Amino acid sequence: MRNYLFSKWKGGVGYMIAIAFAGCISSCGNTRQLTYMQGKFDTAALSKVEIAEPVIQKGDVLNIMVYSDNPVATALYNQSVMAISGSGSSQQGGSSMGGGGLSSGSSGGTSPGGSTPSTPGYLVDEQGNIQFQSLKFLHVEGLTKTQLRDSLDARLDERFGGPLKNPYYTIRFVNYRFTMLGEVNRPGVFNIPGEHINLFEALGMAGDMTFYGRRDNVLVMRVANGKREFQRLDLTKPDIMISPYYYLQQGDVVYFEPNRKRVAASDQVTIRNVSIATSIVSTLAVLYSIFRK
Repeated sequence: MRNYLFSKWKGGVGYMIAIAFAGCISSCGNTRQLTYMQGKFDTAALSKVEIAEPVIQKGDVLNIMVYSDNPVATALYNQSVMAISGSGSSQQGGSSMGGGGLSSGSSGGTSPGGSTPSTPGYLVDEQGNIQFQSLKFLHVEGLTKTQLRDSLDARLDERFGGPLKNPYYTIRFVNYRFTMLGEVNRPGVFNIPGEHINLFEALGMAGDMTFYGRRDNVLVMRVANGKREFQRLDLTKPDIMISPYYYLQQGDVVYFEPNRKRVAASDQVTIRNVSIATSIVSTLAVLYSIFRK
């Protein structure tokens, strides 16, 4: 009898060890679902990738500073401009932009309430124009910063009949933002600290994806040339860096879809809540029947 029980105990322990081992193997296999850029990198293809220069769009806010060999004439173009607040409203800025001062927001998400410090800049209107000092309306939509410099040269450089000698410019996007939604640890709207940011840098700002996020089906929503574009990306593949959507642009929205584990967890929570509610209702029914008597 003792030998029989001992053999049963050994069999049970062996069974439990087998289950634990299978669980370990399963958990190790699942780490692939959480790993970015798996596999080999095509360094030859990656070395040929060029970062596209941002294109000015409606709603952008541009900080433009003008310099030249005749500073007195240049001062006209660096007068106070519209102060754009984080809420999207605009009012006349009272301070001069001379000296290149720029009041910008932080490189992280927007501050509580969604507001950012007021920032002087030129707002691109619905017609794609800005009201530049002394030049009235200047059409800038669809231009890169390099093309905008050429356009300003055509108006201001004395070689083309303009008032300035050897002008040059510093042009910055003030409201360069993107949005992270879904299974990230800190969803929200973020200011791009520079003028180029890739998906992994953006993920770092949002605190990375959660355990429940799908890394193989990330949706990027973008407005280009007045039309909405949608692209799904697989962050588990190295060739993600070749995609034109790898570098985010102004106004991009990135959505991280939940995986099946999230759905299962939600279902379990729902079942638990239903069970609790059923227990409460049953208890109340019993108490009601007791006190009724």
